[in-house]
Amino acid sequence: MKNWYHSWRAAIRIARRDAWRFKGRSFLVLAMLALPIVGVSAADLTVRSSTLSTAQTLDRDLGNADARIQDPRLGGVPIMQNVKGDNYQPVKDYDDEPWPEGETDIAATLPADANTLVDSEGMAKLKTTHGLLNTSVRELKAADPLAEGIMVLDRGRFPRQPDEVAATTEFLESSGLRVGSELTARGLDRTYRIVGAYELPSSLETPQVNALPGALLAPLDKALAAAELPGTETTSTYLAAVPGDAGFTWNMVEKSNAKGATVVSRAVMLNPPPDSDVPLYEKEGMSSQNMGGSDNATELAILSTVVGLVMLEICLLAGPAFAVGARRSRRQLGLVGANGGDRHHIRAIVLSGGLVIGVVAAVVGTVLGVGLTFALRPVLENYLGQRFGDFDVRPLELIGIALLAVVTGLLAAIVPAVTASRQTVVASLTGRRGIRKSSRVLPILGLTAVVLGAGIALYGSAVSDQAAIVGGGSALAELGVVALTPALVGLFGRIGRWLPLSPRLALRDAVRNRGRTAPAVAAVLAAVAGTVAVATYTASSDAQAKAGYEAQLPYGTVAILSPESAVDVPSMRDDVQKLLPTDVRADVDRVVVGKKNCSAYGGGDDCGRYEIVLPEGHECPLWSYDSSGEDPAAKFSKAERRKLAKDWRCSQDDYGLGNSGGEILVGDDKLLKVLKINNPDASEALANGRAVSFISRNINPAGADGKDADGKSGDEKAKGGARGGVVSAKDAAAPRAGADGTIGIRVISADQLSEADAASSKGEEPPGTVTSIPAHQFSGSQKAYGVTMIVPPDVAAKAGFTTVPFGSFFTTERLPSDAQEQKLNGELAKTGSDSMLTIEKGFTPENDTTLLALAVFAGLITIGAAGIATGLAQADAEPDLKTLAAVGAPPRVRKALSGFQCGVVAAMGVVLGSASGILPAIGLRFTERRAEESMYARMLDEGWSGGQEATAPFVPVVIPWETLGLLLVVVPLGAAVLAAVVTRSRGALARRAAI
Repeated sequence: MKNWYHSWRAAIRIARRDAWRFKGRSFLVLAMLALPIVGVSAADLTVRSSTLSTAQTLDRDLGNADARIQDPRLGGVPIMQNVKGDNYQPVKDYDDEPWPEGETDIAATLPADANTLVDSEGMAKLKTTHGLLNTSVRELKAADPLAEGIMVLDRGRFPRQPDEVAATTEFLESSGLRVGSELTARGLDRTYRIVGAYELPSSLETPQVNALPGALLAPLDKALAAAELPGTETTSTYLAAVPGDAGFTWNMVEKSNAKGATVVSRAVMLNPPPDSDVPLYEKEGMSSQNMGGSDNATELAILSTVVGLVMLEICLLAGPAFAVGARRSRRQLGLVGANGGDRHHIRAIVLSGGLVIGVVAAVVGTVLGVGLTFALRPVLENYLGQRFGDFDVRPLELIGIALLAVVTGLLAAIVPAVTASRQTVVASLTGRRGIRKSSRVLPILGLTAVVLGAGIALYGSAVSDQAAIVGGGSALAELGVVALTPALVGLFGRIGRWLPLSPRLALRDAVRNRGRTAPAVAAVLAAVAGTVAVATYTASSDAQAKAGYEAQLPYGTVAILSPESAVDVPSMRDDVQKLLPTDVRADVDRVVVGKKNCSAYGGGDDCGRYEIVLPEGHECPLWSYDSSGEDPAAKFSKAERRKLAKDWRCSQDDYGLGNSGGEILVGDDKLLKVLKINNPDASEALANGRAVSFISRNINPAGADGKDADGKSGDEKAKGGARGGVVSAKDAAAPRAGADGTIGIRVISADQLSEADAASSKGEEPPGTVTSIPAHQFSGSQKAYGVTMIVPPDVAAKAGFTTVPFGSFFTTERLPSDAQEQKLNGELAKTGSDSMLTIEKGFTPENDTTLLALAVFAGLITIGAAGIATGLAQADAEPDLKTLAAVGAPPRVRKALSGFQCGVVAAMGVVLGSASGILPAIGLRFTERRAEESMYARMLDEGWSGGQEATAPFVPVVIPWETLGLLLVVVPLGAAVLAAVVTRSRGALARRAAI
């Protein structure tokens, strides 16, 4: 035991001295080991500090209150909730009755002795220096001790008077205002003064304004209202504090539930009751464990894989550095052997080098990680959008992360230590390298791993649906290629006979010194393989997204629509024409039922709706409910559901903006021109006062019996598939409306909505007035971009429809620039209307930047690894360079040799990495194809095809040739040029045999 201690102590002292003597090499290895520790330790601190505990979350939500009582809007009926208060349902079952709805009297649900504070929130358009900003307005007496912690004051103070407000720093930055500025709201004739700035600790990026209760939003007690902001929906909750130390107990929560309110209680969250005491869990057969939470197995597996790959990369890069260090110290190691040192002493000295540098890297990396996280805390908090709970330093986790550097250093030094221990004392003292043979076992193991890994990956992609199998097989195959790298480097060396002097010397040196060349090539291989795999997968996903992209409008078309308000539509149309290079303008109106300010999305008092009446036999059997209320699809067999899924009656509407204002657009022939619908029949129909229907099942053919002039019914003629809601002229035999063709429009008033919903759920005829208008059935193959029906203005007026301006569609002379679009958005914001500006720019790949970043990343890794190998090669081959100089080689040979050494390593690694990286990407894509095809088959079995033709999903495999070209050509060339530039052309001339 004593001898073991003293031998390792001496080995560590020798390693520490050598590390200090060769500072450049030691710093290089130290940086490689410490950088990952800096990143991982900083990430650990950031995650732990930003992950709030339950108590910290409650402090930011409740302040000093014991509970927050909320209205679930179930009309005050008794409810039951979970512990968190985010899941609830009525106690009574309402299967055969209308679901309860309506407001709950929250004040009646509060304990009699509770101290309460109202917290109301809504959205409002506030005037800024730039225009209008849709902002969250919160009415809470923030200066009250009960609310302390919900809002953190940055400067100034919280409002004390009804004409004062405070604002978040995000709002002040976005609006251009400051503390002391005046603030006004659109639709409210009153001025407020900003007296303070605050922040929401868990939502730093939220623009919000704080006012006293009743100062801005619709107040709870209108008699006390100082002002009321029109058109704002307000949600209000109560913060409550109860006497005593017990807080708002679970019994008190259940009492509030019995009166129709939900409660978020501090006491209940910190000390939850048993599941048996929670009625919701008992009824649903669930528990607090399976009502929330997530499985982190996948994240842990990914994290472990990334850490393992990083350690492998560092070992591959640091190993040659230790090997060269051991070679430079071979005389010293020979003296140890000459003085009685055994092989394990030699191994201990080399391993101690990895241990010493690993320990220093662990300390330096951990200290830098903690220091950088502390110094950059404000930056990290702003990036995450929330303040840290506290600076959560967990020593055991940091020690575990630091040990990675120690372990990695030891692993990187294992192979050099074994190699150094095998040298004889005579060879070490004389500097002779001797004859070194490559391992015969390693290539066999590598080839076996490649074949086995490829087989597993192919099995996973062709038979199994588990992506983990593909990933595991690909990783095994890649490790096999890494094991084959020394043998593959030897094969590359055979092309040296046809090369000039400098590249031939570089290739020969790489082959002769595989101990340092192979790890560097393997490191480049690993980096490039991952990059190529991700790039191939990303390019394939982009191709799939492009094939599935559905344009909302023709390319270059501009649409300005206002589904909520029609007041500002004329000015918005003028703004678009003034600021964008438009050509044809097509104005459209929408149909409203009730008041003219009714939204296109429905809802609101005195607002009804309309619907297109489907002729008998034109309804999709899979969607047609009857009085039983059962799922209609359950009545058909699997084969029948597959057949009906392809039926034209079950096709859904075309995709686009055309139906964003409802199924009817009131417009003229200009709309067809803007939508690039070149159909003379449709244009003639609009000119002659007939509507144009783009969905075949909407047309009601002439005749009371639903049959047209030749006596055939609509079902008999409407055969064939509908793709995207448009019936092709070749396949669709849908009934074409002649002079007497009509479409029925049912108008349902606000008073009839409830009755209509109940009738529809039972498969009965809903109430309402049906108006028939003359129509033409569009039968062209052009895309209609979601337009269901175009009705001429005079036809709509004759039918008695109430219409309001909806917006306009424009063709453009050229695609508007970003600056023009931003300027238009600024002008539209001044109106305050919820306008929808759409400029169809076609498919834009989201991953172009990703592919470029991956290529740059792989290039940097490749150049770095090749540069390290080149530097080690120069240090290792210094005697050869001096020999070249002695025999009269020109100075440029040194530069050329250095450049070609770097380029050879980069080229070999890139070629092998590119071949290795394509396999996992192809396997994963094949796995996804199988999964999507299986899902699509299940959808067809259930009778749902998404409204499109039942074809197999398109999951392509695309090779990113641009990225591969960049890696295969530019990166090795750049590495070679960079190495040649930074290498000195002249070196010190010395005797060949100098030691």
